[in-house]
Amino acid sequence: MKRKSKPEKLVKQPGYAGGKAAMDEFIRNNLKYPDEAIKNKTEGAVAVEYTVDVFGKVLEAKIKHGIGNGCDEEAIRLVKMLRYEKKKYQGLHVVFHKSIIINFHLNTALVISEKSELKINYQIAQAKNSVAETKITYTIIPENKK
Repeated sequence: MKRKSKPEKLVKQPGYAGGKAAMDEFIRNNLKYPDEAIKNKTEGAVAVEYTVDVFGKVLEAKIKHGIGNGCDEEAIRLVKMLRYEKKKYQGLHVVFHKSIIINFHLNTALVISEKSELKINYQIAQAKNSVAETKITYTIIPENKK
């Protein structure tokens, strides 16, 4: 007996060029953490619903769930920058509705306020048999504090 094959969909959802990994990298490289969110230590996830036209361009985006302090606006800015693959749908102008969650997490090692100093400590041991040890401390002071 022959197995029945699934019918091919008339309209397929457009994909991001390069797939999910490329989209995640794009968001990671273009996300600018808002100053207000850094100041208030705002972290969390922003859910955005958006519409993609037949040419792969994001037409409109709106917040489904936000966290405030500028993160919502940054999520919308990022979503509007996304570009999907163009596809022809047998002459039809098809609009797709999609959603995405953009996570905002402060990395305390990378976030340094303008007023703070960054201290880096290095410890260098010469050889296993040697007792001598060298300790080096660097202090990085922002330009406006000099």
